[in-house]
Amino acid sequence: MSYQAPVKSMHYLLKYGVDIDTVLACPDHSETNHELIGDILEGAGSFASDVLAPTNWTGDQNPARLENDQVFSSPGFKEVYASYVEAGWQGIAMPESAGGMGLPQSIAVATNESFYAANMAFGLCPMLTASAMKAIEAHASDELRATYIPKMVTGEWSGAMNLTEPQAGSDLGPVRTKAVDNGDGTYAIRGQKIYITWGDHDCADNIVHLVLARLPDAPEGSKGISLFLCPKRFVNSDGSLGDLNRLKAIGLEHKLGIHGSPTCVMEFDGATGWLIGEPGRGLNCMFTMMNEARLFVGVQGVAIGDRAYQAALGYARERVQGRTIGAQDTIIGHPDVRRMLMDMKARLMGARAINMATAVASDLALSHPDEDTRKAAHIRDALLTPIAKSYGSDVGIAATSTGVQVHGGMGFVEETGAAQHYRDSRIAAIYEGTNGIQALDLVGRKLRRDGGAAMSALIAELSEIGPLLEKTVKETGVRLGCSRDALKTGLATLTAATKIMLEADEANAQGGASNYLLLCGHIISGALLIKAACNGLLAGDPLAENMQKIAWYHALVVMPEAGAHLDFLSRAGQVLFDYPEAALGDL
Repeated sequence: MSYQAPVKSMHYLLKYGVDIDTVLACPDHSETNHELIGDILEGAGSFASDVLAPTNWTGDQNPARLENDQVFSSPGFKEVYASYVEAGWQGIAMPESAGGMGLPQSIAVATNESFYAANMAFGLCPMLTASAMKAIEAHASDELRATYIPKMVTGEWSGAMNLTEPQAGSDLGPVRTKAVDNGDGTYAIRGQKIYITWGDHDCADNIVHLVLARLPDAPEGSKGISLFLCPKRFVNSDGSLGDLNRLKAIGLEHKLGIHGSPTCVMEFDGATGWLIGEPGRGLNCMFTMMNEARLFVGVQGVAIGDRAYQAALGYARERVQGRTIGAQDTIIGHPDVRRMLMDMKARLMGARAINMATAVASDLALSHPDEDTRKAAHIRDALLTPIAKSYGSDVGIAATSTGVQVHGGMGFVEETGAAQHYRDSRIAAIYEGTNGIQALDLVGRKLRRDGGAAMSALIAELSEIGPLLEKTVKETGVRLGCSRDALKTGLATLTAATKIMLEADEANAQGGASNYLLLCGHIISGALLIKAACNGLLAGDPLAENMQKIAWYHALVVMPEAGAHLDFLSRAGQVLFDYPEAALGDL
């Protein structure tokens, strides 16, 4: 059950597929270069394989436990967390002014993919801490930032997001947790939250909870929700830790996967909290946290998919069964096994490219010196985030399922670890906003709200890959006909689908939203792989030939799948609702 970070794949895509050089040209990142990036990726990969990966199976078989109001993490997790803090990985993308390394988010996407692949359950804790820091940094008072950010940047203190209640899941409007003004600048928080990932544990010295709650005079619905910071332990004026706050875990969920991640039922019994942002604007503040978390959930999907791919590849190289084609006497010589491995690799590489492109847009939105470029990048980031989250997690689930299939019967038993990857991957399509909600966000907020301007700008940029491809053919002599045809057809399909969704009534728009998002994922990922292959070939990179073959498979198999969704998009509402509800149970 070993793991080796795909450092060459990551660095190649950063170089040639997603224009990271535009980020490195920003003043904030002028001291970052490809040699440093390579060193960081290698270091993260080594930490993932040597330190994190050995605890993955242990965490699955020995979940966190709740005893005497305290959650104890899986065996080895506390020691691994201490190593993580000592290595300084938590603050990789936080600005130097806040105590972080100040590196681009696009590099953090790559390093965290290694961490999630090595141990996804463990990786959720640092992920939520990073996202919580972003919300505190963006919306909290100077005093709260000074008190909590430094220790969170180091990882000494972790963060948790407290949104969900039994009656308030995807729709947070019905949140009932109450916040009452104590009259001294603090609030008393009362209520229960469920599904709180790493809501309590023994790895960090303190846990900083961000909690959605409702003030007494708040209106009903989402506009009446405020955000509060509630630490597990109070912080004294000298920065030392004081008494416990009035909050605790009262239960742990028994889950399909990610067993090493404690998913808590949290009780706030008059816990002291501090308001973050303005009253009634809690969701706006929380979305700062959630939007980053959504990108990294897409990264989790690719990560666990890649872990499953590596396991399947290793098994295929060892398992002897049947008569194969060629020199191999193991099942990797069977064409169907080879097909499954190529399919996993190509789809994962494409989803990885979308994640990285989203992170690059985020970096440019934050760091580019030109205001118009920053605004355009912010729009691009917003457009790609729901695609990155959903497509990455869907591809991850498909890859882990295929990984079980490559193992055959041994994939269906626990000893190989293939089943754990399959179980762990399934949550990524659900939390941080289900993939269906991401699709509605893409179509409703990111596409229809601006009349398709953001998507049109993306299509125009992807269209520039066509001339790049022709230049590559002319200068290198490499035959790229299949990629050229798939790119042309794919962009035409994306253009037509976008027009349909812009003109659709509400039933068709919502009914076809998930299909539209999947269509976008297929085409955007394929286009980025073609771009990466072309740029690498023109640069004479020795890995470009392999990337070109991945892009070739993707162009032949994955990109054409987008066209199958077109007819459905214009009829989605009718197809879904013309069938009588009463007959859904039985014809």
